[in-house]
Amino acid sequence: MTSDIPIRTDFPRKVREIENTWIPMPDGTRLAARIWLPEDAVDDPVPAILEYLPYRKRDGTVERDHLTHPYFAGFGYAGVRVDMRGTGDSEGVCRGEYLLQEQEDCLAVIEWLAVQPWCSGKVGMIGISWGGFNGLQVAARRPEALGAVISLCSTDDRYADDIHFMGGAVLAEKLAWGATAFAIAHTPPDPAIVGDRWREMWLERLEGNGLWLVDWFRHQHRNEFYAHGSICENYADVDVPVYLVGGWADGYTNVVLRMLEHLSCPRKGLIGPWGHKYPHFAVPGPRIGFLQECLRWWDQHLKGIDTGIMDEPPLRAWIQHPVPPSPFFETRPGHWTTAPGWTGAAAATKTLFPADGMLAEEPGEPVILSTPQNAGYTAGNWCGYSVVPDGPVDQNEEAAMVCFDTAPLNHDLDLLGFPVLTARIASNVPQANLIAVLSDVQEDGKATRISYGILNLTHRNSHAEPEPMPGEPVPVRFRLNACGQRIAKGHRLRLALSTAYWPVVWPSQSRASLTLAGTRVDLPVWQGDVAPDDFQNPEGATPLASEVLSDGAYERCRSIDMVTGVETCEVLNDSGLERHVHTGIETRSISRERFSIHPDNPNSAVGVCSWVKHYARGDWSANLDVSVTVRALETDWQIDARLRAVDGEGVVAEKSWSETVSRNLV
Repeated sequence: MTSDIPIRTDFPRKVREIENTWIPMPDGTRLAARIWLPEDAVDDPVPAILEYLPYRKRDGTVERDHLTHPYFAGFGYAGVRVDMRGTGDSEGVCRGEYLLQEQEDCLAVIEWLAVQPWCSGKVGMIGISWGGFNGLQVAARRPEALGAVISLCSTDDRYADDIHFMGGAVLAEKLAWGATAFAIAHTPPDPAIVGDRWREMWLERLEGNGLWLVDWFRHQHRNEFYAHGSICENYADVDVPVYLVGGWADGYTNVVLRMLEHLSCPRKGLIGPWGHKYPHFAVPGPRIGFLQECLRWWDQHLKGIDTGIMDEPPLRAWIQHPVPPSPFFETRPGHWTTAPGWTGAAAATKTLFPADGMLAEEPGEPVILSTPQNAGYTAGNWCGYSVVPDGPVDQNEEAAMVCFDTAPLNHDLDLLGFPVLTARIASNVPQANLIAVLSDVQEDGKATRISYGILNLTHRNSHAEPEPMPGEPVPVRFRLNACGQRIAKGHRLRLALSTAYWPVVWPSQSRASLTLAGTRVDLPVWQGDVAPDDFQNPEGATPLASEVLSDGAYERCRSIDMVTGVETCEVLNDSGLERHVHTGIETRSISRERFSIHPDNPNSAVGVCSWVKHYARGDWSANLDVSVTVRALETDWQIDARLRAVDGEGVVAEKSWSETVSRNLV
């Protein structure tokens, strides 16, 4: 996906590359850094742009690094890509995500960068996902040299808006991403960078990095574990300018609107149609000249050049126009709009009520819900990368949910913001989940999902102190995910409700029956003008040169055992075997996900996620094989994992884990 954007080779300043340099930490540990900077930077110092990640600069993020950091360097910046402690080619161990050690190391990196002879003393941070998270977290620490941040697909709230929970319900991504992180954290450094001690460093990681997701399952309510690294604990801690970027196909888009509302620093928000990728090569399109947009931000805040970017409306968002449902879109039609004074709430709302099988303008009778446990299989991934068909499919295939449709609309209806569902709810069990899905139903009957929300009803008042459902009706109100969507004249809007959404969230502890009275959904109606599409065309620096040695594959299947009735959703993602020309390293990653459940039994839910990682060059090779299994029993989580690491001489390490964690109102 990164190979088809226009390439720029004529830059104002010639660029040189430092393939690897070591940045010392206060305790003597050294972090590995790759740097692109102008050839004359010592004579004419430049600000540094830091991207700080655990994803292996040598081969993991190398494709996008080649497009981005040399581009910044060509326009008078130093693009700096640093492997975090215990990952990639850096020394030490990494015992978890977003730890205090990670922040302390980043502060030391920024201090080191600021005093280099080629640096002007100013540093910016850019990152997507993990790198977007820690950009915000480090900004809250207020290092003197940090002048601005660009944070993409990130979060201000590690409990409520990350891979762990949605509305207090446990996301299946806690396992899927947990297995991914488990694999990444146990990969070896490259001997071409670290020398003969590569195996010793690998062993240190294999023994020290651990299985992080066990801690994630132990911490089931909002507490200090999640408060750490969540800037929503005190938004005022962030005082440097922040540019927030997201995409409607991504899992973190709510954050852009929420942080625009709550941050008090200079800030700007941008939401496009994209998945979990940088917008100059993301899909669905349209892509934008995101690197040029970054330069406007950096020039304004790191060089003091008035680019006009702060005179523009604080929010620009893509209003998606209707399309037939598909798990993959090359592009999404729509238009840009701007919000000069975004406050978090829609300027106008449209209220609808589920009534007699319809979504109407007057309230109806109570709604009874007790859906099968396999409701949700049309949902696609919680976080869409959009480079493979991982999105939601036709919602008409979702037979298990209870649906309410409006009459055909007599005019176009644009939405921007958070739909809100309100009801009085009674439950027959202490812990239950409620799911609400909004879809655009086209004239031919096909239904495209536009938003959804989930609430663990025990979390109706607090994520920190959940309360069992009492039996009698209680008031409930929760936001669905933000959307920017047009429902066209002649289309219908659908609200679908269920007590399960598998395999997006793990099922409730026992099968629930809910009675919803006074149910209403408030839609964020948008009446803003169409904004000009004045972004520049996407472009990047010269891409990574690589050779495909064997093709990859992607499969996404659903099957039903006709004997047992168990339903299984499976995903295979094989990167294929590739050789990077500049380093000679060969890499391959194969991931498998398998989530199964019986429609009548929430305690039958099982997830198995595995990874195979392969690295080789000449007579050197390193292979990692990991697998994690989680079972959602009525009272416990059962977690089992294994790891096997092999090099050219044989087995380096074999380990296994088996943990039982009591479920506590999740």
